[in-house]
Order: sequence, then C-alpha cells, then structure tokens
Amino acid sequence: MSDRAYLSTRKGLFELVKTGHGWDIGPVHFLGEPVTLALPDRRDGSLYAALNLGHFGVKLHRRGADSQVWHEIATPSYPAKPEDSADPAEWTTKLIWALAPGAPGQDGVLWCGTQPGGLFRSRDRGQSWELARSLWDVPQRLEWFGGGADAPIIHSISLDPRDSDKMAVAISCGGVWRSENGGESWVVSSTGMRADYMPPEQHENEAIQDPHRIVRCAGEPDKLWCQHHNGIWRSTNGGRTWDEIREAPVSRFGFAVAVHPRDGETAWFVPLESDMRRVPVGAAMAVTRTRNGGKSFDVLRDGLPQEHCYDVVFRHALAVADDGHTLVMGSESGGVWLSENGGDSWQTVSLTLPPVYAVCFG
Repeated sequence: MSDRAYLSTRKGLFELVKTGHGWDIGPVHFLGEPVTLALPDRRDGSLYAALNLGHFGVKLHRRGADSQVWHEIATPSYPAKPEDSADPAEWTTKLIWALAPGAPGQDGVLWCGTQPGGLFRSRDRGQSWELARSLWDVPQRLEWFGGGADAPIIHSISLDPRDSDKMAVAISCGGVWRSENGGESWVVSSTGMRADYMPPEQHENEAIQDPHRIVRCAGEPDKLWCQHHNGIWRSTNGGRTWDEIREAPVSRFGFAVAVHPRDGETAWFVPLESDMRRVPVGAAMAVTRTRNGGKSFDVLRDGLPQEHCYDVVFRHALAVADDGHTLVMGSESGGVWLSENGGDSWQTVSLTLPPVYAVCFG
C-alpha cells in the first residue's frame, strides 16, 4: 500500500496517513516507549511491533487486521549457553534488528534477526520461536563482531519471492549468508566485498564484511543492492557475488538503501560524509538515485534541508512503496520527509518527532 506508512521511533510507533490534502501524522501506538521496528504482514493484515524497554527487556506485540488492540507475543530467546562453551557471545536477545514475513502460503511463518547475531523462525505468528542453529553453529560465527553495536547483528532478511527456500541475510559484521533450503544450511556469500577497516590480509574475508543493509528487488529477485561500510555493492545473481559501484556521487558511505519494487536497476541511497564524521556532506542533506544499475546517479535535494543539517538516516529509515515512486525517510534527529515522485522533490512531514529508527509502508 502507498497511502499509509509506519514510523518506529524512540517514543512510539507513529502512523503516517495520506489524506485528501496531503500526508498527516495519524494514530500513535506505545506512546513514550522505544519502538525499534514494525512489520505489516500483508498475508493476513497483522501488524507487528518490536520494543526495547531497557530494564524490562525486548518485547514483541501483534495487532490483528482491522483491530486497534495489541497483544504481547513471544520474544525470540536463546537456549542456555553450554557451560563448557568457548563462545564469547552472550546467548541473550539484546535487540530485534529485522522482521520478515514468510512467503505467501506460508501462513504464520515469520523470520527475526537479532543482536547478538541469531536468526529465529516462528511458525505460529510469533507465539513461539526457534533459533536457526544451522546459522548459529557455523564455525565462522566466531569471527563475527559488532560494528556500531557491541555484538553482531542480523539486520537484513531477504526471501526470494519465486522460491521461499532461497533466502539471504546480512550481518554487521559477518557478511552476507545465503540458504537455498529454507535455512537448513548456509553458505557465506560476500564475494566481491571489501573490508578496508581490517588489516590488508583480511580485506576480502567474506565472514567479517559489514553490509549496513541489503535489499532485493521483488520484481527482479536476482538483483540485490547493498550499502556497505566501505561503499555500495550490487548483485545480479541472487547474492552469490557482488560488484562494487564506484561512481556514486556525494559519498559512498551511509546506512540506508531502497530498491524499486519492479525495476532492479533503480535504487536510492542517503550518503553521509564518512565513517569518522557521520553527517550529511557539507551539512546539506541529499538522496542519490540510480536508474541504470549504478552507471550514473542523480543527486536529489529539492525540499531537503541544505544548511546546518546533521541528520543521520539509519539503515531501516528509508522505504519505497509498491507504486515505485512514493518514498518516506526519517532521521535520528526526528525529521521525516516524503516524496511522491521518486525522490525528485521532497516534502517535510515533521522536524519534531522523536528519533526515527525505521520506516515502512503498510
């Protein structure tokens, strides 16, 4: 849908609703509480919300279609860590970083990515969860480490719409991993990526890459885009290998990426100056867009702040609707902008919301 979006923020889940005269902030859920992620499930109309309540821990809630009543459901939890384990990771859910529905026909199936790097699956709409031990137990997991967090995070979960057994996940810092059998086994799949933050002999180590976000084109599922810590990469073979895009203007550093739902050649990014200085280049916000697979880019600034702007757009805080031309973007400073023409121009929705962690269309 292109007439409703959800903004997950530091102080609640805000609905953004299209009306006859524009876009307005609508109902607010969990006001005052940190909502880190939301997932509208189009298979049955449910809406899921992940909360991080600090001392009270991580929580998950579900609201049914055409209902305003939220129900707390199970939170993915790790098994007890063996006493003789040499694993330095804490086997405790610190944060929910990704939520994804199963394929149409897989009623009740959900996937969840967490910090410290565990992937979970539910078969009953979140009433219970099981850790994907097939990924948790890969030997390379001991090489994974936290990027901006203290522990590794699974932040991107992408199913191939043609075959739900084929899926990819992205981990900071653990690279891209693919499964072709519904998560029964996994192979690291970061070939072509480069980790300049590591010693030279580790630059091409696939298991320690830091993809900030990966997205897949639903209409051309073999085409995926990645905003990586060290630049922008693209795959045209389902994530088996990755090609670096070297011509991106403004900056190749950032967190967010969105891909057109039908045209895998079209993608949007929100560049920041650098790893060491995470602000818009020149304190002027820009969105970059390619329509030809990264051969060239447009720099889109119309309607975005161009002076004294220090907003950072997090990895889940840029989204494109099913129509392919409506985009929404939120920042850690509480700014929200919306475009209805593919990013050519932007309208300010608000500059005073709480910090925005994630956005999505309903």
